[in-house]
Amino acid sequence: MKIGVCLPYMPRNISRQNFKDWCRIIDQGPFYSLSCGERVTGYSYEMRNILAFAAAATERVRIIPALYVLPMHSAVQAAKEIATLDILSEGRVTLTVGVGGREKDYEALGASFKNRFQRMDDQIATMKKIWRGELLDGLEEIGPTPIQAGGPPILVGAMGPKSIQRVSKWADGLYGFAMDGNPDLINHFFSSADKAWQESGREQKPYRMGGFWYSLADNAQSALSDYVFDYLKTFGEDDARKIAKTMTMHDPMAIKDGLDAIEALGCDEIQLVPASAEVAEVDRLANMLAGR
Repeated sequence: MKIGVCLPYMPRNISRQNFKDWCRIIDQGPFYSLSCGERVTGYSYEMRNILAFAAAATERVRIIPALYVLPMHSAVQAAKEIATLDILSEGRVTLTVGVGGREKDYEALGASFKNRFQRMDDQIATMKKIWRGELLDGLEEIGPTPIQAGGPPILVGAMGPKSIQRVSKWADGLYGFAMDGNPDLINHFFSSADKAWQESGREQKPYRMGGFWYSLADNAQSALSDYVFDYLKTFGEDDARKIAKTMTMHDPMAIKDGLDAIEALGCDEIQLVPASAEVAEVDRLANMLAGR
């Protein structure tokens, strides 16, 4: 199972040097990829700029927007951004898309929260046309042409059976994120994807990417709890506190056991999302994985 790590993008006061240190450690290994998520409301840094920086600061690892909340944006602009990132990284992009669940993010960008699932289907079709160099009605060629022929692989962050079924017609795989690293939940996502891909007549099985939140900082337990609460409080503070208290991936053995259990499911790749921007988070993770 390949292991990736998410760059921090929510903690305040992250500096250029922080990002340089994270990118250096990740690119040295034993990681396969780095990722970054997208937030608009709630204090956060902008995903596209972070990943462009990471593409320039690394040479080896895959670069993964995880995930790009596509219906909040123009399909044409997204196609240009992603193709440009593919060029900057010399063909190392794996794109992960989804519809997100934060209506306030849509509102902040002046985008409609309605019909977002259908919009994403249509946007992917448009983006693939642009990457193939096809002309859109009444427009000149858009470009640029990504290094990966036809565009980068596309994974989808989807959870419900209806969502997984509809994306099975065009996606290359599924990103099944379990906040606490619960292997049963991740297995449910993967099994749903296998079934949906088969029902859609796809010859190739879906690429399986999982993910969970973790912390290896000095104050790992409280750092993880605080991060989860901050991330989820927009959906209700009482529920966010309850969920935050259930997090266990703040202990090296728990993380190792969780990775072993998820690998046993046939997971192709996993993204580990840190609770803080402390360099110790990724440095200790790298050392832990080297001895795994």
